Amino acid sequence: MEEKLIQEEVNEIRRVLNKLGMPGFKLTDNDKVRIFNEVSTMLYKFVSIKHPVLNVQLVERDKVFNNDFNPNKVAPPEFRLLKHSILTDGVTMPVVVGAPDVRGCVEIIDGYHRSKLVREHTEIADSLKNYIPVVAIERKKEERISASVRHNMARGAHQVELTANLVIKLKGARWSDEKIGKELGMDPDEVLRMQQLTGLAEAFADRKYSKAWE
Repeated sequence: MEEKLIQEEVNEIRRVLNKLGMPGFKLTDNDKVRIFNEVSTMLYKFVSIKHPVLNVQLVERDKVFNNDFNPNKVAPPEFRLLKHSILTDGVTMPVVVGAPDVRGCVEIIDGYHRSKLVREHTEIADSLKNYIPVVAIERKKEERISASVRHNMARGAHQVELTANLVIKLKGARWSDEKIGKELGMDPDEVLRMQQLTGLAEAFADRKYSKAWE
């Protein structure tokens, strides 16, 4: 397609958006957010690059819920630094969530502390008009657990004992040691060690001890 035709189409999109922003339309913040979310989804489909970060959505903060499995904890100094970063530079990373339910509510996979600041810090909440930028990945419960672990382990932020508890949850979902290792980036000995830390022998009854543990 010729550059001139592409630019004409881009200009047309710009004209439509400028028109919607004119005083005569009297759009509310909710109206603007709805338009943003729909355009974001359309562009995501249009560009055909299947990475969630390219489809940021704005979700009302009261519809973003914590999960019951994320073991990542941030010490007070780091939390204060995160707050300062957001107040200074704005939110630069969306919160990762699961797919919305029928009410439009989402469960956090990664980004609990960012969402906590949006919910509890008035200045930050006001700057985002009480919305939280999120990207959604469609995963089953146990897959959301493993995704949460991966995000945190990639930052070196996972506590060993809590990671071990998550491994047990995945075992309860009938995940094999091999699948757990693959999804969480652990070698066989690490998977075994996480299970041993819980003291639940039955959790790793199907696992042979490696030479490292003999």
